[in-house]
Amino acid sequence: MPATTDNPNYRTPPSIIAAIIGISAVASLFLAWLVYYHQPVDVAGTHLRFLPALNAALNSLCTIFLLAGYRFIMQRKITAHRNSMFGAFLVSSLFLVSYIVNHALHGDMRFLAQGHALRVTYFALLISHIFLSVVALPMILITFFLSLTGRFPAHRRLARWTYPIWLYVSVTGVVVYAMLAAYR
Repeated sequence: MPATTDNPNYRTPPSIIAAIIGISAVASLFLAWLVYYHQPVDVAGTHLRFLPALNAALNSLCTIFLLAGYRFIMQRKITAHRNSMFGAFLVSSLFLVSYIVNHALHGDMRFLAQGHALRVTYFALLISHIFLSVVALPMILITFFLSLTGRFPAHRRLARWTYPIWLYVSVTGVVVYAMLAAYR
């Protein structure tokens, strides 16, 4: 039997998985450089000041798409699920572009709130958000690849892990923004 996506024994070529992980690693390293080492172009924050709020709005939309996609797949509404997940992927991609532009212009924002418990909570959320966003990127790309190539059993197995991580990253992105905005 030829190696097709209909064959349950078909295995994704390791080169595809390696390429996705490699692209994800390069993207994560670029973002780390951008956030922690790149000198911002607009330190005064006079250009595109709305970008952090836009990022939070895009993360909120992603959360809505993810929740809707989960609901649709539980109801076996495959087309609606697919559309919701493409919506989540699209707004996450737009978020990434907006995030890169914001950090290139303005750099990293400092959390100015006082109080040990508040700072511990903020940094616990931020660190888990950052770590899981790095983990989520290749998982999202591989889950999409499996879906687009018709590898639905493998897609379902990976999506069980990808979905909660992606949802957590989207929600905590909004919470981190709200905490930063509240203590400016």
